[in-house]
Amino acid sequence: MSDVELTPVRPAHVFDEAALEAYMRMELGGYRPPMKVQQFEGGQSNPTFMLETPTERYVLRKQPPGELLPSAHQVDREYHVMDALHGTGVPVPKMHSLCEDPEVIGTKFYIMEMVEGRLFTKTTLPELTPADRHEVYLDMARVLAALHRVDPAVVGLGDFRRPGNYFSRQVNRWTKQYLASETENIDAMNHLIDWLPKNIPSESSTGIVHGDFRLGNLLLHETQPKIVAILDWELWSVGDALADLGY
Repeated sequence: MSDVELTPVRPAHVFDEAALEAYMRMELGGYRPPMKVQQFEGGQSNPTFMLETPTERYVLRKQPPGELLPSAHQVDREYHVMDALHGTGVPVPKMHSLCEDPEVIGTKFYIMEMVEGRLFTKTTLPELTPADRHEVYLDMARVLAALHRVDPAVVGLGDFRRPGNYFSRQVNRWTKQYLASETENIDAMNHLIDWLPKNIPSESSTGIVHGDFRLGNLLLHETQPKIVAILDWELWSVGDALADLGY
């Protein structure tokens, strides 16, 4: 198990906490100051913080500072998919507020509930009993199936469906992202970039694709082998649901 550690806000990610508190007073019913801000440790591409008050704990996710790659760090998309899925049976945190005005703390951000649970990173789950490991992986399958059964149009996400082959779009997108951040020439990657567009499979179904569905992005119940929240929706899309299984 990996305990999620909290640290003081890193210098590169410092923002105007007074401006955030003023925003929360206006937008969050029941907000009670004072507020303590700490940053979750780890390599999230979208910096993530815990906001603790005398009566509540919240999570804030924001875009990183500086110049961003095209189509990356779209925290508004994360907010919209989790807000749409809340109440469908797919375990996601409750969304509280989305702020698209960068003037407040420097970038777009959203605030959601803090879900208590355990985060595991080793897929062998050595800390659990064999019986609990079995139940965790069964629950992963159950939760993924529940996600893929949701009709995007019914929950208001139909407009996120783009025309054309989903896999072709993904290959094109990630090729562009790779080339935009390339630091050295790698022959194997050049071969892959050439091979993939020539071997695109046809689509078999349409659903909500998480895009990074793995144990490290799932929060487990504090005592039971049960998933209480799917985290890190940065790569979600509407497309062929089999992509989550292929991943």
